[in-house]
Amino acid sequence: MRKIVKSGTIVTDSHVFRGDVMIEGEKIRAVGTGFDEEGAEILDASGKYVFPGAVDVHTHMDLQAGKYRAADDFYDGTVAAACGGTTTIVDHMAFGPKGCSLWHQVEEYHRIADGKAVIDYGFHGVIQHVDASVLKEMGEIAGKEGITSFKAYMTYDFMLKDDGLFQVLKQAKEDGIVIAVHCENDGVINYLRRHYIENGCTEPKYHPLSRPAGCEAEAVGRMLHLAAMAQDAPLYIVHLSSRAGLLEVTKARRNGQKNFAAETCPQYLTLTDGLYQDPQEGLKAIMSPPLRKKEDNEALWGALRDNILDTVATDHCPFCFGKEKQAGAEDFTACPNGAPGVEERFRVMYSEGVAKGRITLHQFVKYLCTNPARMYGLYPQKGAILPGADADLVIFDPAKRRILTHADMHGAADYTCYEGLPAEGDIDLVMQRGNVIAENNRFLGSRGAGRYLRRGKSILA
Repeated sequence: MRKIVKSGTIVTDSHVFRGDVMIEGEKIRAVGTGFDEEGAEILDASGKYVFPGAVDVHTHMDLQAGKYRAADDFYDGTVAAACGGTTTIVDHMAFGPKGCSLWHQVEEYHRIADGKAVIDYGFHGVIQHVDASVLKEMGEIAGKEGITSFKAYMTYDFMLKDDGLFQVLKQAKEDGIVIAVHCENDGVINYLRRHYIENGCTEPKYHPLSRPAGCEAEAVGRMLHLAAMAQDAPLYIVHLSSRAGLLEVTKARRNGQKNFAAETCPQYLTLTDGLYQDPQEGLKAIMSPPLRKKEDNEALWGALRDNILDTVATDHCPFCFGKEKQAGAEDFTACPNGAPGVEERFRVMYSEGVAKGRITLHQFVKYLCTNPARMYGLYPQKGAILPGADADLVIFDPAKRRILTHADMHGAADYTCYEGLPAEGDIDLVMQRGNVIAENNRFLGSRGAGRYLRRGKSILA
């Protein structure tokens, strides 16, 4: 059956206009006005915005982190995403066994995701050591699985050193693959963590002190230099959290470096390290990088306003406050790192960004929908309202108001970091490939209806 989303204000990354969207099957057939309505199902969007379905390219569903596993599997987490206006995710794989091939985690993630996800999804590969086999497997996996991005870490147990990072970047340049990198200086962080614990400084307030902004900035700068030396190899900096880190990105752009992009997250735009002061509540916000200062929030908003950053993702990695997070009650270094966010992102970014005049409607779509799809080989199938694109749409009512609270969330975690936040506007309806999967905060989709996405090559800034 044909469907027509009628009389809405259609928002793309470049235009805002009143019009209709005609849908046939799973695709957008046409965008305009005056369509033949006979026999079509009409969805009235009068007085409302029609956005592309949001794309979150940084989630951690069903993540095994040491002895703890994330609260959301690919069902719970994607239900939360759907109810929050996100119709596509690209999930970061966890580390596998020591010395395993890149294929190991590809096979494991198909096992834990296929048949569970309710929205469309892809995977980023993960590189935890470097040798000739790993470098060869990068291109093989890109070709056979459409996994055209891999993540590397500059800290944690399976971090890569500079020589390994450089080899991976060179191979990525040859294969047309993007390397996403968690940028923090491992040596300084581990020294500071030991220092605080050995001196009895075990509370959550020491978490941000053990991972200062300078650790991020140094690693971001180093990574940008490595990518430049690898002939501007494709680089994507994940979860930028600080003004200091942003200065390194700005400097590289000013110096003409090409083929890289940088992401931030809602928590680094809206929350601060003041949350760590409470010994219990502070556990909820233990994530890496940690929350920063108000001036860091403001600098990152300015970078979005000025189009210096490229995407806003979530780093969704939820653990339950009443269970896993309590492991850090006596030692912040034992607390699993991460927080929920996939359901909150759309509402927080509209309310705190668009409604407060920090970013425009165009930029909202650019950072949450279109750019993420471009960066990771999904455009124009995803992140766009264009003929031929998947009919992934969000109908959003700017006149509504709501208070964000965990009671209204759909994930498996037992809290939200945005509890009590007043939100301007709200989501009326979410459509994936022409099917309504959420309406008025009720999930209407089906377990396993999400499709695995084989991605093409990325278009970086």
